[in-house]
Amino acid sequence: MKLLSKEQIGALSKFKSKDFLTTSFYLDTDKSKLTKKEIKLSLKNLIRFNKSQLELMSLDKPQKESLTQDLININEFCADNLPSYDFAGLSIFSCSEEKFWQIINLPNSPRNRIIFDQNPYVRPLSAILDEYHRICVLTFDRREAKWYDIFMGDIHLLDSIKRENFSKTKEAGREGYESKRIETRLSTYLHEHFKTIANMTFDILKKNNFYWLFLGCKDEYSAHLEPLFHPYLKKRLRGRIKVKPDDSPKKALKEALELKNILKNNEEKEIVLRFVSELEKGGLAISGLKNTLKKLNRGEAQTLLITRNFFKPGRICPKCNFLFVDETNCPFCKVKTEPLVDVVDEAIEIAMEKKCQVKHINIPYKLRRYGNMGALLRYKT
Repeated sequence: MKLLSKEQIGALSKFKSKDFLTTSFYLDTDKSKLTKKEIKLSLKNLIRFNKSQLELMSLDKPQKESLTQDLININEFCADNLPSYDFAGLSIFSCSEEKFWQIINLPNSPRNRIIFDQNPYVRPLSAILDEYHRICVLTFDRREAKWYDIFMGDIHLLDSIKRENFSKTKEAGREGYESKRIETRLSTYLHEHFKTIANMTFDILKKNNFYWLFLGCKDEYSAHLEPLFHPYLKKRLRGRIKVKPDDSPKKALKEALELKNILKNNEEKEIVLRFVSELEKGGLAISGLKNTLKKLNRGEAQTLLITRNFFKPGRICPKCNFLFVDETNCPFCKVKTEPLVDVVDEAIEIAMEKKCQVKHINIPYKLRRYGNMGALLRYKT
């Protein structure tokens, strides 16, 4: 199964066994950067290291046996499938005693790791998904239009239309008068054509809910079309690319990805600048792991910002699910908290459940100066 949506990650993160731990496995399988031999060696070292780590863990025999079987199953799957595997990354989630087994194919390379924890370790999935927005590319001229869907580096034709050539057939009458009639007919022809395109684009938005809209057309055509767009489309319109309807999907994909990368970099810079600005004026922002967890627990966080690959152990209250850095007893429920391999990963899961946006920030932005983690807030208490 290919990684496609936040809902997919949310459903995976909800799995939890009462008595057994779950194994989360990530492997870089990008054959454009690694040879098959290098991938095979990485797998071997990863399995060997975690087998030795498992022996040191304070678990009862059935729990260790379940995790050991997870590693065996993962190793066997990789041995059978890696030679022909054509994705950049592989993730597997397993709890043998609960008969839980899920494979997710990744479009980006993850960091090689195995995590034993109560829940599937989904943070790398969230980070990868954060790299992608569903994009609609609309390329058109005065006769033709094509709509493409771009997601996870793939492009698919959604729809297309092609109209008859405009006829300039003259009728009997004065030359100047006929010229004006042809001009009027052409204007009507183009208006109807662009109106059809605008309506079809809105229908495609309702069906596919794309995040960004890119146009491939001449300036004069864009000027006619954009005023006909529904306000929802205007909000998603992000730019123009050099593509015509008769260009190949490959060219449309290349141009769209280049624009997407520019927009993503700008978006990330803007949100970090906003975060820093709010912090410095004492506004709707908080920084640092401990303070951010407090706001997340209370539902005050609107957008969670995390330096990519930031990792910290922590604790969770089994009763209220509040997260802490080092509280051994929940100050609210007065029960003993449980250890977490990565409290940041758990924070991402809880943020997603609370409809809080998660942004994974690349180095070297200022977020590192503020404890590698922070949040923009809904309100201030």
